[in-house]
Amino acid sequence: MGFRINGTVVHIKHTRSMAKALSWRVIATLTTMVAVFIVSGEWLLALEVGAIEVTAKLLFYYLHERAWEGFSWGVEKVHKP
Repeated sequence: MGFRINGTVVHIKHTRSMAKALSWRVIATLTTMVAVFIVSGEWLLALEVGAIEVTAKLLFYYLHERAWEGFSWGVEKVHKP
């Protein structure tokens, strides 16, 4: 994916995007687990909810992403010189 930053065209590697996605998923799941622990006072319940949350959200994100493939809204063809 190419972007222009301060006039310079850069390419963002897929491995960087994957690392960012995984690090965010860890932060988000830990946040959910801490919230469950605060409410319930039970670490085992927090771990169980965290496991369900991360699995469900990965599945639903994948389905959401695939559903958007069916829409052309917001997609423009780029003509390279």
